Amino acid sequence: MYKLYYYPLNASMAPHFVLEALNVDFELILVDRKRNAQKSAEYLALNPAGRIPTLIDTELVLFESAAICIHLAESNPATNLIPALGCNDRAKFFQWMMYLTNTLQAELMLYFYPEKHTDNKQAALEITAAQEARLSAILQLLDTELSQRDFLVGKQVTVCDFFLFMLAIWADELKQPPLAFDNLSRYLCRLARHSAIINVCNKEGLSLEDYQ
Repeated sequence: MYKLYYYPLNASMAPHFVLEALNVDFELILVDRKRNAQKSAEYLALNPAGRIPTLIDTELVLFESAAICIHLAESNPATNLIPALGCNDRAKFFQWMMYLTNTLQAELMLYFYPEKHTDNKQAALEITAAQEARLSAILQLLDTELSQRDFLVGKQVTVCDFFLFMLAIWADELKQPPLAFDNLSRYLCRLARHSAIINVCNKEGLSLEDYQ
């Protein structure tokens, strides 16, 4: 049985979506960020990065949200949450997963935590303001990509869609949030009806009212 070390609405949310979609047995283990439990000796023995999430799959211990999602999808190929080896959609899948985690997620982290990059309070405010424009451009790119399709890759939901939904939740406080973009809004509202997303949001205490 899989074990997912998680915290609500954290980077563990995408793996949580995937586990629900796979319809497999798994255990959720809360890592209390309010008490900085991710920096405890016990947790660091599993995940030396001291970040959430961590997945245990039998003897395999894995961290990094995107890597966990891909591993889960590849370990359960019948669910088609990752395109088959050798098809063009698989290459596109990795393109978008890399873009989501290396670009959108990274830019969101800079937006949320500018103080990690400067000791100057004014500079931190300027970083946050600059990030608004950068994130709007990224969301506009995604909005354009979704203008002619229902899913980010192929003709059915994949890990990419679950990962993007998590990031969209994080970005909902932007001046121009994902739901302000026509195609992204349509896409996200459709995904919000997926049973895995509904179940996870219920467990993690997130209302989907905005996506109705």
